[in-house]
Amino acid sequence: MNVEEPSGDVKIGLEIHCQLTALKTKLFCSCSSDYRDREPNELVCPTCFGIPGTLPVLNEKAVEYAVRIGLALNCKIASTTTFYRKNYFYPDLPKDFQISQYDKAGGVAIASAGYVQLERKKVRIRRIQLEEDPGKLTYEGTIDRSSYSLVDYNRAGIALVEIVTEPDFGSAKEAKVFLERLRATVEALGVSDGELEGAMRCDANVSVGGGGRVEVKNISSFKEVEKALSYEVLRQSTFAGGAGGSETRHWDERRSITISLRLKEGEQDYRYFPEPDLPPVVLSREFVDRVRAATSEVPEARAERYVERYGLSAQLAMEISRDPELSRFFEDTAAVGAPGPDAASWIMGLRGQIRKMLSGEGRAISPQALAELLRMVKEGTVTRAQAKEIFARMLAEGGSVSELAAKAGAGALSDEEAIESLVDEVMAATGVADAKTNPKAFNYLVGQVLKMERNADPKVVARVIRKKLA
Repeated sequence: MNVEEPSGDVKIGLEIHCQLTALKTKLFCSCSSDYRDREPNELVCPTCFGIPGTLPVLNEKAVEYAVRIGLALNCKIASTTTFYRKNYFYPDLPKDFQISQYDKAGGVAIASAGYVQLERKKVRIRRIQLEEDPGKLTYEGTIDRSSYSLVDYNRAGIALVEIVTEPDFGSAKEAKVFLERLRATVEALGVSDGELEGAMRCDANVSVGGGGRVEVKNISSFKEVEKALSYEVLRQSTFAGGAGGSETRHWDERRSITISLRLKEGEQDYRYFPEPDLPPVVLSREFVDRVRAATSEVPEARAERYVERYGLSAQLAMEISRDPELSRFFEDTAAVGAPGPDAASWIMGLRGQIRKMLSGEGRAISPQALAELLRMVKEGTVTRAQAKEIFARMLAEGGSVSELAAKAGAGALSDEEAIESLVDEVMAATGVADAKTNPKAFNYLVGQVLKMERNADPKVVARVIRKKLA
């Protein structure tokens, strides 16, 4: 499928670095990858430092996880992939080079030529490559004013998958939507936990009005992506003629600005050459097929299935599909007879409580119990307000749906005479000047009656109000 170049004056391409947090060890050695909350420079070894005589050994599971991501992003998987040395001096790389992959001069990345279909556009994936993470630098204050920096090499050597897009984004908002979709995908694949600090980081290449490409580095969280890109687009837009030079800039979260670091490096500056200590990796068709068969369903495919099978709206299907645990609970609830749209709406509405329950906080509520509660709401045996109260009490106290429904005084108040007196009281206190023609005013009256009597049947309340207005 051909994809048109993005229109407009803004072009944004992303380089997303995704740590494979599901791994127990680093990419080329047996050091633990559980570096968070550890003492600085505790998880290092001679291989991490590239001491002469040591040899890197490739983590096979990391290759499998990278292939999973490639398949999920509709990429072509290479039959043979190679590693290169990327040479430059950064203090957070103890070897003074990074073992990465290169897609030129005979080099082959592990996956390429993929895409992600967003609602209104198709984002092309240029390549996916495996590489090792550098260490972590800590500054006194801001990077441009600090008198020193401290380095922790615990992170050096952690397995990273770098996902490089084409410059297909025309705004910061589009980039953020893509990143949220990507995060949901890698979490569903079980290879990375985006909640962990630094697990997913992003660099962005931005050009405005045909100007030079500016790389914005060190965007530490997706929350900051939209702010950083919006700032950089605005900054470049202020240039006379709309064109500026190529450079690398740092995103300063404290001041919400980008700061110039250096001129943009070219590929020749990195002096790539094949990694002599790692032979080419052959990815047989059998290996790729085995990974494909074991790969979890990604959120997009799951959402499509929910729309077709359960009748969910596209938006609701996508929302619930992004959370694997909620998705499983939804499917189990629908499997025991709950209508799909009702089950999905309730689960998303109560997702905070359900997530706590699924993580072991509070008493477990079975899909059968939720399906029974939804049936009672549909039949009018309990009101929606009562159902929420019953659900909360099930989490706190346990007990069956029927027992708790009886305690909650289940049953909607549908006696028109009783409701009519409530309506009269509300209308006298509130005024009804525009409720005949203004739906918001009408709904406000309904809400006020339901505040006075939470067991009142909303349908009967609405009917009585219409009769009064007429």
